[in-house]
Amino acid sequence: MGIQTHNLCQGQCNHLPPVPVLTVFNNFMTEHPSSFSNTYEMYADAPVQGHRLDKVLHNNAHLAGLSRSRIQKLIKGGHVRVNDRCVKLSYKVHEKDHISVTIPSPKELLLTPQELPLGILYEDEQLIVVNKEPGVVVHPAAGNMEGTLVHGLLHHCQDLSGIGGVMRPGIIHRLDKDTSGVLVVAKTDLAHQNLVEQFAKRQVHKVYLAIVAGCPAEPSGIIDTLIGRHPVHRKKMAVLERGGRTAISEYEVAEVFKKAALLRVVIKTGRTHQIRVHMAHMGCPVIGDAVYGGKKAQMEGVTRQCLHASQLTITHPLTSEILQFDAPMPEDMKNILATLRKGKG
Repeated sequence: MGIQTHNLCQGQCNHLPPVPVLTVFNNFMTEHPSSFSNTYEMYADAPVQGHRLDKVLHNNAHLAGLSRSRIQKLIKGGHVRVNDRCVKLSYKVHEKDHISVTIPSPKELLLTPQELPLGILYEDEQLIVVNKEPGVVVHPAAGNMEGTLVHGLLHHCQDLSGIGGVMRPGIIHRLDKDTSGVLVVAKTDLAHQNLVEQFAKRQVHKVYLAIVAGCPAEPSGIIDTLIGRHPVHRKKMAVLERGGRTAISEYEVAEVFKKAALLRVVIKTGRTHQIRVHMAHMGCPVIGDAVYGGKKAQMEGVTRQCLHASQLTITHPLTSEILQFDAPMPEDMKNILATLRKGKG
């Protein structure tokens, strides 16, 4: 066991983009047989002076794999120090502050790996790409503590990135439980940081297939809105006139039926429930979407929203090779299309 010092601006980390607001000068990694801890040390530059510490860290490229809530927990737990002192969550950053962030070694994993079908599309030492089946939850959460994709991944491989924490090892992005399709998972912290940055900077290409009720007035178009929490129903998302975050979806009508259509949707952003919200906002909810579709989205025999992540294009985090992954449409959506083509829906 030893300590290795890495400069994030040189050598193997050349692929990482420069950090404009925090100068990260070292990353100390202590390696153990089955766990690790990282300490990132940095100096704050002038542009972040006066901003909350958690927000500054959340916007830092080298910590992009950490959610803001995770950063807040690290601050509260004393794992973030400013000028060698623990600070409160409300601390406002000063220029030239020396900040260290320690990601502690993962706690003993309480999840029991389970042998589950993963639908592996690609795998190497840095990442694994799967075709998630409909009905599968990506990671454990209240009410879904077994049978998740993470359980299956833990059974398949022992070396997932720890940045996502004990419950979300390696998870870069998510698909809703009832959405099927391509999903990439990081095996190493290097891959995790790089891929999260690609998603954040909209450098990935994401294509979905959606069977919707009705048909858009135009054969193609761009939906550009703000999406945020519904002002009344807080578990739902909604298109907002102000507040929220920019959400951009490009659609193209691939096939038209009597009362429905098959759309090819490219999302430029990755907001929660983005396609489902945008389709409902356009008046063409995704068939089977019980949350946003109402009665219009109901169809006999359909038990989940007809939404499939059919294609994902990323840059390999180590080799910089452009990789495109395609997931075939699941049988339930094929059967629905067959019914629609017969003029029965």
